[in-house]
Amino acid sequence: MIKTHSIVLFNQKQIRRFYDEKKELWYFSIVDVIEILTNSKNSAVYWRVLKKRLKDEGSDQTVTKCNGLKMLAADGKMRLTDVANTETLLRLIQSIPSPKAEPFKLWLAKVGYERIEETENPELTFDRAMKTYLQKGYSKEWINQRLKSIEVRKELTDEWHERGMKKGLDYAILTDEITRAWAEKSVKEYKKFKGLKKENLRDNMTNLELVLNMLAEVSTTEISKKKKPKGLESNKQIAKKGGLAAKKARLEIEKQTGESVITSKNPKFLKAKQKHVLPDNK
Repeated sequence: MIKTHSIVLFNQKQIRRFYDEKKELWYFSIVDVIEILTNSKNSAVYWRVLKKRLKDEGSDQTVTKCNGLKMLAADGKMRLTDVANTETLLRLIQSIPSPKAEPFKLWLAKVGYERIEETENPELTFDRAMKTYLQKGYSKEWINQRLKSIEVRKELTDEWHERGMKKGLDYAILTDEITRAWAEKSVKEYKKFKGLKKENLRDNMTNLELVLNMLAEVSTTEISKKKKPKGLESNKQIAKKGGLAAKKARLEIEKQTGESVITSKNPKFLKAKQKHVLPDNK
């Protein structure tokens, strides 16, 4: 397991964490979070009591997802510490009776309600996505491309489902095949090139990168509909063909512009840079 250790501050208090590059997940020290939310003088004891209560309530699955890993302790030594990923941590926070935990509980209730609303009215998903991207500083032009890419991706995954591919590992393998073909980088290599960890790769693509990625996925979808591949290996071949169609477009663009389409910069950086460009003095 490849780990990247670091510390994140919450209300000026430290929470130890590490990043699992293989799983692309952050893990957080449970006792650190408990100490912040409860002001407990002995968060380790609090955690032991909470674990027993959760088991007694039948929440064994939540507890078993809390792995023990060595993290740097206050005495400067690496000591075994229970950690949890974000999903499990939020479940644990729901079980902590503390005023400081209430904002998290209210947020979870709000998110749950919104997901139910989106199930009944899928258009709300796009409306909320638009609002979220605007708040993050993306341009409206980029957001329109991104929302279109979500639609294109959904059509592709529906086609994969029709071909008997399984959501999760199969989709990841096929996506990697498409990306390797058009960008000449695996998804992992592409994310590393852009300095990303858990962040979504498409959220860090420029307009041009997004367009070419969409072309690769649309091509894969259309070829798959015609060829109707069976099995993972056949679908991988189709994914490669779809990606190669976009690669041809990429190479032609690079030939005409003299610049690489694949960039380490994300669209928010480029937008901020454009804002600070001084006008030509004429």
